[in-house]
Amino acid sequence: MGVSHIWIPPGCKATSAQDVGYGIYDLWDLGEFDAKNDGKPSRTRWGSRAELESLCAKANGLGISILWDAVLNHKAAADAKETSWGVKVDPKDRTKVFSKVHELETWTKFTFPGRGTKYSDMKYNWTHFSGVDYDSRKKEHGIFKFIGEGKRSDWAPDVSKELGNYDYLMFADIDHSHPAVRTDIFNWGAWITSMLNLGGMRLDAIKHYSLSFLADFIAHLDATTPEGSKLFYVGEYWDADTDVLEKVIKRFHGRLHLFDVQLVYTFSDFSKGRKHDLRTILDGTLVQRDHAHAVTFVANHDTQETQSLAAPVEEWFIPLAYALILLREHGGTPCIFWGDVFGNHGPRPRLPACGGKLARMIVARKLYAYGPQREYFDSSECVGWTRLGHKSRSNGAGLAVVMTNSWDRRSKRMFVGHRHIGEKWRDVLGWDDKEVVIDSRGFGTFPVGHRSVGVWTHDKAPEFDKISHFTFPRLGNSAAAPDPRLLPV
Repeated sequence: MGVSHIWIPPGCKATSAQDVGYGIYDLWDLGEFDAKNDGKPSRTRWGSRAELESLCAKANGLGISILWDAVLNHKAAADAKETSWGVKVDPKDRTKVFSKVHELETWTKFTFPGRGTKYSDMKYNWTHFSGVDYDSRKKEHGIFKFIGEGKRSDWAPDVSKELGNYDYLMFADIDHSHPAVRTDIFNWGAWITSMLNLGGMRLDAIKHYSLSFLADFIAHLDATTPEGSKLFYVGEYWDADTDVLEKVIKRFHGRLHLFDVQLVYTFSDFSKGRKHDLRTILDGTLVQRDHAHAVTFVANHDTQETQSLAAPVEEWFIPLAYALILLREHGGTPCIFWGDVFGNHGPRPRLPACGGKLARMIVARKLYAYGPQREYFDSSECVGWTRLGHKSRSNGAGLAVVMTNSWDRRSKRMFVGHRHIGEKWRDVLGWDDKEVVIDSRGFGTFPVGHRSVGVWTHDKAPEFDKISHFTFPRLGNSAAAPDPRLLPV
């Protein structure tokens, strides 16, 4: 099908067996231990360690790498309260202090009674954290920055400057400058990468912790794991300012990719009619400026309706958006949302996107999206491009893509190459039943239905008959099943 990596949810022990993984408790427990010695199930939301290992082995056997969702910013569900010292800060500007240094009672003692010292003997206390959001002594909510002898006296300096300093996000915020913390996380990274034979990591919430620490973490894994320099890293630095993302990328000298946040907001705006001119759809995006380090996507677990970073794309526009990230020459590294392929379940169930034909587009990328690109971004309501094909791929088949946001049917005359003269081309998606004959100059006039997209190739191209009937069925009720995100080649 063309999938190179599967990004799976955080598989470490979290606040409960219902937690999807971002309320992380213990990096070293992959569903193996009775975390609190309280008789509760040892599995995580996604299953047991044995099931996780089976998944990874099965994927690797199919030539698919696993991307681990690494939550390194915080810890939750501490084992005990303890006395600590700190100051209260302004939640709207964390550089402003509201109080004198005073005694606090905080949930920051992590002893991991179920796991004990297996894999790691590190025990966490308040000195290993930067701050918390609750003082049990006064039963007071807020943001409290820890102050103490031997501790850094301020938040991490190399984080997002939103809210003055956006080091603190939630729960007990880890202090990545502490030597013992660094050693523990570095050791964990090398352990889990080697043990599960990971292909890389999706790094959660990196705008909220030290980028210097993250660079050191990646360098450590590069040096200590098999083929470490080939690991793929994508960071979730949620900022629609592409200038900010470019600066972050430069700090990592090519080792870190970032999600193209502006692009998904643009897709949402176009789908809702807030923007109209398709010629500008890539303006200001990361993929336009640095396609080599952009991970492009249409939806993920955070951008759905009601979620914290909601930027939903209307159903009609989803096929256009996927064509833009899957079928262009410099489309970044495209990320396909599991829910768009198989459908979503839960309180807001949704059928598979693109009428169930997204799989065809993914396979069309694998088979035909090669060779030089010719662009036809010459109309505000109808744009297109062609890929001229490469002789080493599908006999040089190539493809043509045309899309419109107009309520009227449109067409576009585009060059597909002299080698295709006389060929008959058809729509891979099956949404247009017409036949396009390539003329004596290598051009074809490709139609597209209203508010739609067409993906065209030679009807005798290798695998065309198979791909034109390729549709994934909607899965049954799988609310408790893992929710991976797919990264196709």
